[in-house]
Amino acid sequence: MRTLLTYSMVFPRRSAYVLMALLAAGVAEGLSLTALLPLLSTAIGGTGDSDIGRVIVSVLQKVGIEPTIGAMLLIIVGGMLVKSLILLLANRQVGYTVAHVATTLRLELIKALLASRWQYYLRQPIGSLANSVATEAYRAANGFEHSANVLALAMQVLVYTVVALFISWQATLTSLVIGLLLLLVLHRLVRATRKAGSKQTHLIRHLLTYLSDVLSSVKSLKAMARDNVADAILRDQTQQLERATRREVMSREALMALQEPILAALTASGLYLALVIWELSLPEVMVMVFLLTRVLGLLNKTQRRYQQLVAQESAYWAMRAATQEAQAAAERTTGTLQPTLQQEISLRHIDFDYGSKVIFRDLHIDIPVKSFTTITGTSGIGKSTLLDLLCGLAEPKAGEILIDGVPLQDINLRLWRRMIGYVSQETILLHDTILNNILVGAPDLDAGDAERALHQAGAWDFVSALPEGMRTVVGERGGLLSGGQRQRIAIARALAHQPSFLLLDEPTSALDPHSEQIICETLQRLAENLTIIAVSHQPAVVTAAHTVYTLSKGTAQRLQPGNGADSPALLDIASDHAWQPPNRKRQ
Repeated sequence: MRTLLTYSMVFPRRSAYVLMALLAAGVAEGLSLTALLPLLSTAIGGTGDSDIGRVIVSVLQKVGIEPTIGAMLLIIVGGMLVKSLILLLANRQVGYTVAHVATTLRLELIKALLASRWQYYLRQPIGSLANSVATEAYRAANGFEHSANVLALAMQVLVYTVVALFISWQATLTSLVIGLLLLLVLHRLVRATRKAGSKQTHLIRHLLTYLSDVLSSVKSLKAMARDNVADAILRDQTQQLERATRREVMSREALMALQEPILAALTASGLYLALVIWELSLPEVMVMVFLLTRVLGLLNKTQRRYQQLVAQESAYWAMRAATQEAQAAAERTTGTLQPTLQQEISLRHIDFDYGSKVIFRDLHIDIPVKSFTTITGTSGIGKSTLLDLLCGLAEPKAGEILIDGVPLQDINLRLWRRMIGYVSQETILLHDTILNNILVGAPDLDAGDAERALHQAGAWDFVSALPEGMRTVVGERGGLLSGGQRQRIAIARALAHQPSFLLLDEPTSALDPHSEQIICETLQRLAENLTIIAVSHQPAVVTAAHTVYTLSKGTAQRLQPGNGADSPALLDIASDHAWQPPNRKRQ
């Protein structure tokens, strides 16, 4: 019931439309049923033995309708027709609302995730998020459809009950009490369905999370003949999901199987009470049997629909919880100033840590505009974290980052990020064309921007040589291209919107020496108009930079050669990070 009320509160306008349509359909059906008793009385020879029959005939005569068999049949058929037309409109609205609910839930979750802090996003399994957007949104929307059906059936129960009360309130109340007791007896099967539905939601999320991780590393698993281990785990999770589905199916079918014989027994009992105990007339008995059978049948249908609702509701609550959790982790966007980048970027007295792990303590770095700076240091020292701080993806625990002398926390973060081109350490491409991988749906960019960016990234030669050029599909995660080609497309993506500030995390790690040299020369040319920071262990990138900072023990040491290529100190740094064979002297 909580889910039923929640749907009505979250989508009040659409729920109100549905409720009004159902109410109108119920009124139309109720008015048509009032002609049923006088119809039967007339058919067997009069209405003198029925008080309610005489009242109905009198009302019909007052509105100018002669209570003939033909007239009353037209009333019944006309009422049913009106009811059906109204229900058609109501069900159409339900269908539209189901699509709207799914879209709204998906967009709310996506918006909340994209607005969340980077550290929060890192803790979220991609497979789980994909499951929420696809499977859970669909199941939650179906839950709204089932809730609308529950309302529709409840409305019909109300209509039939009101009509039956006018004929025999004793028989009606007795039947309602018996029907409610039946619902309570069988409610255990509804609880079992709710439990099975919650289990399904949990298992589907866990299965898709693990499957996403396996597929992202399937190449290495197959190469080591360890894909059978992943297969065994996936098989076990799938079998658990199958068992949960079986429990749901068993509960649903058991409910349906038990309801029908119980309903038959109740109908027979009601018929005996009406004829023998309450001594109703034959027309009244026939109408009561019809009405009460319908009431009990509708109560059973209502319970079955409610059972379907509770099987789906766990998806709604899981998705709502994920959205609220992401909203609680939203980025703080207090800055309002327009960013500029005309002088320098300065990091002053920066402290940062991941809990007990200290990354920076009183860090100082100055980065002049239109320069090429390389950040180097041992693994885990904080090079990528430094880039996160510059992007505003992470916030320092102490100190401040100044952009042209203005603290980053006072700057509009979205406007600042629009000035940044970023190339991550892990090159992830969409299963799409090279063109779409560069533009990524940006409405203000076109093929000309993509071609320019490919030239800047040194990738145009190989792209133009492909049979379909920029229209070539790169495959899942870019698997149809070499590592170096993927990296250069990623650099082109970062350059497509003509940023002022370019950040690169290990930009040449997957390139051969010749391609690496081309990228370094490209970065040096770009530094004439851009401010560039590259995190790298590669000697070519280190020696190509105008300025190098080496990170150590939470601080940074600055080394600045004369021309960015031939400083002995930089060559020593590059040599320290170059791989050497074990137990062999350096050549």
